[in-house]
Parts: sequence; structure tokens; C-alpha cells
Amino acid sequence: MDNPKGKIQAFVSDEHGTRAIVSIDVVAVCPRCAAGKGCGAGLLVSDDRIRQVEASMHPDMDLAEGDLVEIALAPNNLLRAALIVYGLPLLGAVVAATLAYTWTLGDASAAGAALLGLTVGIVLGRWRLRQEACLRHFVPSIEKRLGEGI
Repeated sequence: MDNPKGKIQAFVSDEHGTRAIVSIDVVAVCPRCAAGKGCGAGLLVSDDRIRQVEASMHPDMDLAEGDLVEIALAPNNLLRAALIVYGLPLLGAVVAATLAYTWTLGDASAAGAALLGLTVGIVLGRWRLRQEACLRHFVPSIEKRLGEGI
């Protein structure tokens, strides 16, 4: 999959620096989504084609509103995000089901425990991803300017 391309809509500044608000056409980013055969990642989000993303930028970049840019997320950060989103729920389900089997509670109890562990993993993952210190790791960055927009 190629890095997403988008248009800078605005800039925001705070104590963490200046970031650009970039509009991205999510269907254009992913060929499988464009063909209606996506992975299902969009099931839990809105149906909007255009998403607004905050992206960090290098201070030396000369960018303006309306510029077309390419953004990227570091591969190791993408893996860490996937571990939080998918790994914690899976771990919760496996640990809870294993404990239920260890305590010989039966199949129905093990299935219920797995669902409970899955739910706990989802809640922990969402809690972790809402912490500002965690979110700063998952901010994409503007890799390059592609041209001036209209």
C-alpha cells in the first residue's frame, strides 16, 4: 500500500510544535476499499470518504494551506498500534479462556470467559490509545510536498 496523499487544510500549533491538518480521501488510499473488498478496518468508523488527519512536519519544510503532501507513519509505530488494537483483545480472550479451562469450568464458561477477556482487552486498548503520551507516538508525519493545490 502506498503512503496516503492529501491536501493541507490548516495548521495548528501548541507546546508540541506545529502540525498540519490534512484531508485524505480514504477510498483512494486503499485499492481494496475502492473495489469494495476492504479488510474491515472501516467498519468501526464513519462512512465519510474524506478524513481529517493531524500530521507532524519537519520545521524546514515550506508548506502552505492547499499544498498536496504525502504522509506516512513509521513502520514500528504501525506495528505497536496493531499490537494494542488487536493484540490486547486477543491476549485477553486467550488468557480468560485458558483460566476457565484450567479451573475446569466447562466449555460454555470458557466461551463466556473468552468473550469477557476480549471485552476487557478492547477496553484496555481503547484506554491506552486515548492517553496523550501514547497518541504522540502514532502521529503521522509529512514525508514530502507533492505540489501546490487548487
